[in-house]
Formats: sequence, C-alpha cells, structure tokens
Amino acid sequence: LDGIVSDHHSCNAVALEDADVCVMPFAKVEDLSREFPLLQRHVHKIMSREIVRENSVMMLLGNMRAEERLAAFLLNLVQRLHARGFSQSELTLRMSREEIGSYLGMKLETVSRAFSKFSDEGIIEVKQRYVHILKPDALKKIFNPQACI
Repeated sequence: LDGIVSDHHSCNAVALEDADVCVMPFAKVEDLSREFPLLQRHVHKIMSREIVRENSVMMLLGNMRAEERLAAFLLNLVQRLHARGFSQSELTLRMSREEIGSYLGMKLETVSRAFSKFSDEGIIEVKQRYVHILKPDALKKIFNPQACI
C-alpha cells in the first residue's frame, strides 16, 4: 500500500513464513474493483485495516514502556496467527530478538530482559524461539492496565 501514492515502495518486506506471492499492479486492482464492487469493498477493508495497524504501531512506539510494547506485540502476533488457524497460546517466533527490538524501537538487551521478566513471572514460557503464553490475561493487563480493572 505504501507505493500507491508515488508508484514507488518506500520499504521492503521479508516473509517470516513460507508464502506464495502474487504481484499485481495497483492499476489492475483498481480496474477489477470497478468491475466487481465486492472486490472494491474488500480492498477498502484491507487498506483501512493497514491504516489502523500502522496507527497502533505508532502509538506503541511512542507511548509505551518496553514491557507494554512486548506484551502488545505478543498479543497481536498470537491473535493474528489464531485468525489463520494456529494456536491462541503457542507460537514460534520467526523474528530474532534483535529484529523484534528493531520493530518495537527497543535494544536487544531490553527485549531479552522483558522476555526474562515475563518468564520469571510465569506469564510465558520461552524455549529459544518457542513461546507458550501461560497467562494471556496477565499480558493484557501489562498492555492495557485500565481495561482489566
């Protein structure tokens, strides 16, 4: 979506899982959307979801402590994976701690400390890249303490 305005992409994407990619010029998507209103609605929903997600990431980076950022990241990731048919409490991180830190605007050491803290508190169980969320409500409380009172 970042290339629509200038016909040039300002970022790169790296697949974290095996994936099939179908490249389709946006002009073709526009043409098809005019022909099929249901497709146009779906494209608008995707664009809206991306705007909301990007806004959430900006809020995450600007207003949250390290533990809140990591809790939000884990909850969001497991929610998205669950929507695709995976477990709602277990996941394998495809990103390294350093990549997670880069995404969340944190240093590697801070990410590692936050993972250790969550593990020590019995909120998650971590074995290298495998994460088991033992207490999702505790993660939610860290991420959004007001909603859990």
